[in-house]
Amino acid sequence: MTDLGDFEEFDSEESPGADAVEREDSASSEEDEFKPVQATPAGQDRGLGTLSAADGLSVGEHEDDTRLRAYVTVGNRSRVRVGAYAVAEYPDGEALFCKVTALEYAQEFRSDDATEIHARRAMRSEGIDEADYKFMATLEPLAVLYSENDELRRRMPDRVPKPETVVRQAADEQEVKTGLKVPGEGVFLGHLAVGGEKIRTAGEPPTVDYRLKDNDTDGDPLVFRHTLVAGGTGSGKTHASKNILRQYLGRTYEMDDGRTPGAAVVQFDPQDEYAQMHDDGDYPAEFGRQLDIEGVAHGGHEDTIAFVPVVDGATYAADHHRAEQVRFTLPFAMVRSRPWLVSGAGLNDNQYQGLRTLLDRFFQSHGRDGTYEEFRTFLADSSLKEELDQTGVVHEATFDAVKRKTRGFNAVFDGDAPPITDQVHEFVRPGGLTTVPTYHINDSRQTTTVVLAVASLLVDEKLSNDPRFDRIKETPLILGMDEAHNFLTDADSVQARQVIRKFSEAAKQGRKERLGLFLITQDPQDIADPVFKQVNTTVVLNLGDEDAIKSVNIPASLEGKVPYFEKGQMAVYSPDNSEPVEVVGLPHCVTRHGRD
Repeated sequence: MTDLGDFEEFDSEESPGADAVEREDSASSEEDEFKPVQATPAGQDRGLGTLSAADGLSVGEHEDDTRLRAYVTVGNRSRVRVGAYAVAEYPDGEALFCKVTALEYAQEFRSDDATEIHARRAMRSEGIDEADYKFMATLEPLAVLYSENDELRRRMPDRVPKPETVVRQAADEQEVKTGLKVPGEGVFLGHLAVGGEKIRTAGEPPTVDYRLKDNDTDGDPLVFRHTLVAGGTGSGKTHASKNILRQYLGRTYEMDDGRTPGAAVVQFDPQDEYAQMHDDGDYPAEFGRQLDIEGVAHGGHEDTIAFVPVVDGATYAADHHRAEQVRFTLPFAMVRSRPWLVSGAGLNDNQYQGLRTLLDRFFQSHGRDGTYEEFRTFLADSSLKEELDQTGVVHEATFDAVKRKTRGFNAVFDGDAPPITDQVHEFVRPGGLTTVPTYHINDSRQTTTVVLAVASLLVDEKLSNDPRFDRIKETPLILGMDEAHNFLTDADSVQARQVIRKFSEAAKQGRKERLGLFLITQDPQDIADPVFKQVNTTVVLNLGDEDAIKSVNIPASLEGKVPYFEKGQMAVYSPDNSEPVEVVGLPHCVTRHGRD
């Protein structure tokens, strides 16, 4: 007898036993096992994500009253960039055109991932499980897009989209242009971009061109409301300027009398680079065909002439272009109506008035053909000084100051070449490009005198109600000035004040007189404010100087990008043309550029 009692004689062979129970349990587990089912989700994902109302969803008149945030799905997160454009559609067919202004990761679940365990686990893992995080895009509404008479139009954001509205990338050319108020036609500047990458669309070509208004239908052509191109050394400033100016050559503009002559471009050229626009550019044939498709002018402009100022001691030699060269000199007679041309040595107001009196007296006795050397001889007459002092017309100290401070212009005036005033008909040509190289002149004072003398001749004739040269008055004129900061600076001198007054008035009258200033500079902060304020279109390439960046007055969203721009990237701020945008210029210059 054992302690097992009735189970002492138990026979495992005659009972189901453990094996049978095990088999029964196995069969039962097979029946209960979860069997995966292959299923395909209905429909197809579209867009980047959806609008979220978790933190509020609103559109208001003020920035603080607006809150638009979109949840971006895992598969789309690497595609989204700050500055990109997106669209959220309304149920009735209208759409809200937006700009991505911020991107943020937020935690999906309440947890603290700033711990040793989380950090070391991430350091040892192959990748990041983004499904644990929300990826949120903050959107700035730019416009509501709607259709009217089969035309896509825009208005200010005035309605809020519904929660969970699908947000998609703006990928239609017309949609992008309308949303950003970019005109469909006009002068080509480049292609719209975000972060240096061109915006891609489903069209052909797959890019979105950026153009400036250039007709009278929607107001005056913007070229006559003035343009500033600013960029540091190596930013592609000259490359971009050549490409832009080339688009104006061959364009026509209506004048007050109904005529539509071609625009004349006069480019002051301190580095002697723009005469190369006569020659074809070095670019692939396929690139040229693409420009033809997009309606971009390219190739050398045959009607290009380099007007070379003759200055004693300066020799001009150019083997880097094939443009025609024409020599000219400044006649001293130009100073009669522009006394400030010889007052660059710091005349005060009293001395400047004395200079005007002496010039009037000189030209009355010598006539229009009086020369600078004759004027110096005139000032050497001691009896004249005594007479003017005794009669109280010009004090002897003022006379001596004028005599002393107007020295040193012998090399500039009355040189061995035809006067510029005798060549105006050839200098200003409808549809033609005239360059004025000054690279061969080593003296900055002489360079300034030449540039300001010729530029003021053009401006004075444009503004005059009784012009001497009808050719200037009756021709649409684009006056280009490279290194403009050297000539239009706001200095405390009589000459600077006279120049700035003249050019600011010219800028104000530009639309009426068909005169456009095209200023190019690496130091925009040095251009006088009265002139700067008249500029409507600002093109900013890479600038490293903080003062220069702030001086161009572009929106903060673009200002922060400027120091990081690669060559050819530019911010375009033209309030009467479009929203502030980023543009990438052409990779090749459409005319010859650079020296071999």
